[in-house]
Amino acid sequence: MRYGAPARATTALPSPTVAAVLAPGERARVEAAGTGCFAVVHRESVPEAIRTVRERPVDAVLLSVHHCRPEHVDGVAHLIREFPSVPTVALISHADPVASDMLLRLGASGVRQVVDVSAPAGWARLRQVMMQPVSKAASRIQGPVIAALPNIPPDARLFLEALIRLAPETSTVRELARRLGVRPSTLMSRFSRSGLPSPKSYLAALRLLHASQLFEDAGLSIADVAHRLDYSSPQSFGRHVRSLLGITSSEFRSRFPFPLAINRFIELMIEPYRETWCRFHPLNRSGSR
Repeated sequence: MRYGAPARATTALPSPTVAAVLAPGERARVEAAGTGCFAVVHRESVPEAIRTVRERPVDAVLLSVHHCRPEHVDGVAHLIREFPSVPTVALISHADPVASDMLLRLGASGVRQVVDVSAPAGWARLRQVMMQPVSKAASRIQGPVIAALPNIPPDARLFLEALIRLAPETSTVRELARRLGVRPSTLMSRFSRSGLPSPKSYLAALRLLHASQLFEDAGLSIADVAHRLDYSSPQSFGRHVRSLLGITSSEFRSRFPFPLAINRFIELMIEPYRETWCRFHPLNRSGSR
């Protein structure tokens, strides 16, 4: 096969070990999802999970938003600061209004990844996340973007980080809104009322940023990059580039190396709206204040 390593290469690698703080009803399902992919070490609380990370090799920490306690959020921030090489991932397993607040708290503490397993596809996503480290591609975009917006509210930061992470595999605002747990019309209305470019514009621009990073690998063709970003064809990717920049895919590759592309994104999509982002609440019911 053209894409992916042979199966024997994957099975030769040791299975990751995940320290998990889960609700009782989630434990068996996470273990089943991890069969053959990762091993789960269950802990009752965040402090116990931190102790486990200190005492034994752990590849990731999985925290249920339904089981974390507010008094342990500071511990999560400490974990992320002290063990930056160990990804901390938030888990959502069902609709829960109270858990939404915990998700925002975890985002403010530094949690960068959220997996929603309330739909069947979420379990495949969980296996994917647990089997690989935090995306370097997303980190290269998140760093400069968040640095340009140091005072944004926690839910705005969480939104941007999720948008950056999800952009390579998310082509529509409808899909993005579903994954963020908001109505598409609500999300678009909040951006419009705040005077920001549309979420569609941010999503389209970020997909090009991810493409620019992929083009750094000379071994990837335009067709390869289109495939990686889930475009239906290289021609579809080309139309997307032309609609945004007025140039061909080949010209985009040669004229927009990643450092230039990320600077251009911040200059056009972030800096003119810095003050707006500082009072914007895309995921809260209040919208913006």
